[in-house]
Amino acid sequence: MKSGMRWVIIGLIAIATVINYIDRNALAVMWPEIAPEIGATKEDYALLVTVFMVFYALGQFVFGKVFDAIGVRLGFAWSIGVWSISIALHALATSIVSFSVFRAMLGISEAGAWPGAVKANAEWFPAKERAFAQGIFNAGASVGAIISAPLIALMFLGLGWKGTFLLVGALGFVWVLPWLIIYRAGPDRHPWVSAAERALILDKPATHTADAPLAPVYAPNMRQLLAHRESWGLILCRFFLDPIWWLFVSWLPIYLAETFDFDIKQIGIFGWVPYVGAMIGSLFGGWLSGLLIKSGRSPGMARKLCVTLGGAIMMPCLIVAPNMTDPTMAVLVIAGILFGFQVAIGNIQTIPGDLFDGRSVGSLAGIGGMAAVAGTLITTWLVPAMTTISYGPIFILVAALVPLSLLSLWFVTGRIEPVSPNPSPALKDT
Repeated sequence: MKSGMRWVIIGLIAIATVINYIDRNALAVMWPEIAPEIGATKEDYALLVTVFMVFYALGQFVFGKVFDAIGVRLGFAWSIGVWSISIALHALATSIVSFSVFRAMLGISEAGAWPGAVKANAEWFPAKERAFAQGIFNAGASVGAIISAPLIALMFLGLGWKGTFLLVGALGFVWVLPWLIIYRAGPDRHPWVSAAERALILDKPATHTADAPLAPVYAPNMRQLLAHRESWGLILCRFFLDPIWWLFVSWLPIYLAETFDFDIKQIGIFGWVPYVGAMIGSLFGGWLSGLLIKSGRSPGMARKLCVTLGGAIMMPCLIVAPNMTDPTMAVLVIAGILFGFQVAIGNIQTIPGDLFDGRSVGSLAGIGGMAAVAGTLITTWLVPAMTTISYGPIFILVAALVPLSLLSLWFVTGRIEPVSPNPSPALKDT
């Protein structure tokens, strides 16, 4: 294999993301059956979501630093290895306490996939291809969500919930071996990368030699990252926008069960549909960004226009979703919400690589992930309080977050281009 390695790498990462979502969604799909067995309530489920998200936030920070320190190859191997063990241990849980311990382990380890993917994207792809590459990665999350509901329901019917947790835990270890074999080094030293592909990725002439001096680059540490308003705009954007995705990842099976009296089999039949919209949105958002760049738009403006389009799709769908009384129409409208979300988020996630050198991208992506979790935790605890009669109020609430995210991107982040060592004037004293 002499060329096209960047697509192989992002393809493998997308497969890891499929496994990631099968693992994390397993509890939500089987919860209607697990809850009575352990005497748990809706508030107990919210507690488990909170535990997962708190440690997921910690994992974003930890693994952002880990990936910057040890690289993408070993970072992914550690992350998926630990989360596979964690989901398998769910089979031993007998109470909310033990489930909480294993959800904490799962949260901190699964978080590594996102800063790792953003870092790999920044290292392996030129700016014009990053949004599409990120779309492929995010499509993996959507594919995982698509297949998880029917797959988990099928495994549950044959193995029960404990056997299901053990089986999905084995999937990660099947992935690690080819990853370690194929990902031998970064694009600058990988033996399977051709000179032409290396020149495209590294954005320097193919005749450049390892001994030739490179221009100095700005690779800020954590304090320096937070001295830039561009970083804070991205952090706020994630804080406001990500709760929309997590509302459905965490609560869609329960929403279907409570609103339409679905059992696990029916959840398996309907629960995958919204994520088809998410998968299409992931690929469309990346393709559209690349098209805009080819047409003459700067990468930063292309990202902003795609994020704005995603928001314009999400808002009306979120507003009308509570009025859907037919389950088929409900999941189709939610598919529209997740389509718009993925058009937006795939472009947002490429911005760290547009702003900073690859050696800092994992750290900024991790901070953004922590902000996303912080916003999600707030909505998580509002769900039980706001859904006693219907899910309408929580849908309207998250719809109001969309313009706040767009304002953060346009007016706080501002111009998206490589930043200089001098912090933004408004933040020099921070």
